Amino acid sequence: MIKIYNYGEVSNAEIFKRENIDSGVEAIVAEIIANVIKNGDKALFEYALKFDKADISALEVSKEEIDEAFNIVEPEFLEIIKEAAQNIKNFHEKQVKNSFIINEKNGVVTGQKVMPIEKVGLYVPGGTAAYPSTVLMDSVPAKIAGCKEIVMVTPPQSNGKVNPVILAAAKIAGVDRIFKVGGAGAIAALAYGTQTIPKVDKIVGPGNAFVAEAKKQVFGKVSIDMIAGPSEILVVADSTCNPKFVAADLLSQAEHDKMASAVLVTDSKDFALKVSDELEKQIPQLQRAEIARTSIDNNGKIIVAENDLIKAIDIANEIAPEHLELCVDNPFDYLDKVKHAGSIFMGKYCPEALGDYFAGPNHTLPTSGTARFSSPLSVDDFVKKSQYTYYTADALKKVAEKVAYFANKEGLDAHAKSAIVRFEKD
Repeated sequence: MIKIYNYGEVSNAEIFKRENIDSGVEAIVAEIIANVIKNGDKALFEYALKFDKADISALEVSKEEIDEAFNIVEPEFLEIIKEAAQNIKNFHEKQVKNSFIINEKNGVVTGQKVMPIEKVGLYVPGGTAAYPSTVLMDSVPAKIAGCKEIVMVTPPQSNGKVNPVILAAAKIAGVDRIFKVGGAGAIAALAYGTQTIPKVDKIVGPGNAFVAEAKKQVFGKVSIDMIAGPSEILVVADSTCNPKFVAADLLSQAEHDKMASAVLVTDSKDFALKVSDELEKQIPQLQRAEIARTSIDNNGKIIVAENDLIKAIDIANEIAPEHLELCVDNPFDYLDKVKHAGSIFMGKYCPEALGDYFAGPNHTLPTSGTARFSSPLSVDDFVKKSQYTYYTADALKKVAEKVAYFANKEGLDAHAKSAIVRFEKD
């Protein structure tokens, strides 16, 4: 049963469970990465058999397999995937930034070029559940950014095939190549390349503790989006909400993972008890009841801040949750008070699941309090910037002594010399 606390009985830092990756995971991942670097495809085939129970003959998904999967998925779901992809495209197209040029004065030009990252790798989980939504969220922004090649990796099923809905979503989103490989081995393959899998410049996408640790270990060799932890939701709700709705929203994240955290902050003790009762009714009805049960019992909490929704917002800002629901009337009255959250869901008819699948904003979000300083996945994650400077001889001559003066103050006389040497007489 979910634990209920009065405000102040548990510190804000303890409201969400923040798990550190243990040293055992670090060592296992380091060994896997080293094996993939040394043995390439051979190591990946072995890991597919060991971890996924899949005896596969080829790592890359063929066009025939993709077409077969597309024909298997029911047409109604394909149309929903296409509509979701369009919503994601509409939202992320607004994020595009343009190059700029500044003509400050005669003889001086500065500017910035915005360019797509050429080759990106998408990790799509495929363990206890299939996530075609992740395919869309990771690939659509990359396509908008103009990435030249989008490479996707995802674990195979025990029959050696990739879940058809994942392949269908990849085809709709325009993924270029797909490989049947998962876990830390997949991250290593994208970072270093193998005989079959190309090395990429950036890796994005969520995964389990081994995937997260692998991304951490290869960072620097390649870029990554973020180190994602277990899923989180914090719901701020007042006593006028329907407890059935709130309980369902909490469980929408609890069913992800036994380590997931679902927290309600409310201004009413009576409402807290009603939500607790609803959780007990709804959990047994879920297909993933065991996972949700463990998540709620171990990590779930209800915090009662009596008659004070502003205090509830303060708690949310301290925690910086991945998902924040403002299940209140007039939610826009509170939006400016929210300072730290990955994605914000406004009002009593905006469940977090809208963001997971359909609305358009990205669902790859900062977790573990990192929303204090980082952002959801976006088009920005798939571009890089170069800046440039141009000075004519006359323009440089006007400032060369200033540049040299500055350089000498830092004790770098070669820097100073490079600015003034152009105007010294032989």
